[in-house]
Amino acid sequence: MRFFIRKKRQPPAVIIVALIDVLIVVLIFLMVTTTFKKPLLAVKLALPESSQAAKPGAAEDAPFVVSIESNGTFRIGPDKTPVTADQMKQALAAAAAKNPELKLTIGIDKMAPMGQFMKVFDAAKEMHIQKINMFAVPVGRP
Repeated sequence: MRFFIRKKRQPPAVIIVALIDVLIVVLIFLMVTTTFKKPLLAVKLALPESSQAAKPGAAEDAPFVVSIESNGTFRIGPDKTPVTADQMKQALAAAAAKNPELKLTIGIDKMAPMGQFMKVFDAAKEMHIQKINMFAVPVGRP
């Protein structure tokens, strides 16, 4: 009688040590080929000093400021004087007649009616004001 002797087959195995070696080589390759430069946010300059130098914007005229509150009330000027829509248009027309290069700055509350903003914008376009800015509160501030 002849008996056939079968050899036991070993299940396939992953050699972890070789896998780790290959992964380390790939990691080193990626680290060497990657640049770790910090982007420049600003250019630092050492400017010369002058006793006659003026601050930036010192020669410019102050902008005409119109603020719109959450209830729709208009306020004009640096002292925030409350005015009606007609008074706001008249003040804007007077300021535009005095200075043809007038800059208009609009501050609007986020809960203010959009129609009030459009009244200011339309009045500025009627007066041919070219420079209109808006200001807002930075994110994270109340």
